[in-house]
Amino acid sequence: MTRLRSVPRSPWQRRPVARGIKRAVDVIGATAVLAAASPVMAVCAIAVRRQLGSPVLFRQRRPGLDGKPFDLLKFRTMKPAPTGQSDAAAVKTDVERLTPLGKRLREWSLDELPTLLNVLRGEMSLVGPRPLLMEYLGRYSPEQQRRHDMPPGMTGWAQVNGRNSRPWDEKLAFDTCYVDRWSLWLDAQILLRTVGKVLRRDGIYVPGAPTTPEFMGTAGDVRPPVVRHG
Repeated sequence: MTRLRSVPRSPWQRRPVARGIKRAVDVIGATAVLAAASPVMAVCAIAVRRQLGSPVLFRQRRPGLDGKPFDLLKFRTMKPAPTGQSDAAAVKTDVERLTPLGKRLREWSLDELPTLLNVLRGEMSLVGPRPLLMEYLGRYSPEQQRRHDMPPGMTGWAQVNGRNSRPWDEKLAFDTCYVDRWSLWLDAQILLRTVGKVLRRDGIYVPGAPTTPEFMGTAGDVRPPVVRHG
């Protein structure tokens, strides 16, 4: 009888104690930031309400762990998309829809403060592959699909290694690299590097474009550039 080869388990699957610690850090960290940033969030909410009206929060279905959808929360930064337009199609009109206020909120990552509620609800982590559009699920290669083997994060390995300045194939390769090499120590380094990225506002936009272009799929799997950490 031919023996079937077992699929190697990822660090996320092999380390239940580390998973529990990661979740505890998520809850404590998200609670602390929400408490400290509540005055800033109130100012952002008032500004969005005055310029864009109601609702203040942007809600969008995104794939989480194992591709299970959840509602991502952010402050609104754009005018509404035309009725009936898909999420992916709306990306093409972002340049017209992005408001000056929204651009400022994005530059300082203030639009993502409500996403901490997703972290508290267990739908996301502070660190992990960024949750992208539901339409992209059918466009990933089998290797890229592995980015959903861990909960999505507010920041990740791709974000501290170029963020939106890198092409899609490299960003997705960084995501799978993170899944393969995940550890609490790597998460700690990513969080520290994220603070510097936010303060310097590095890699927010794609060169020559105001927003990230739509992901249309890649011809093959791409290995990320070698990046030292530690």
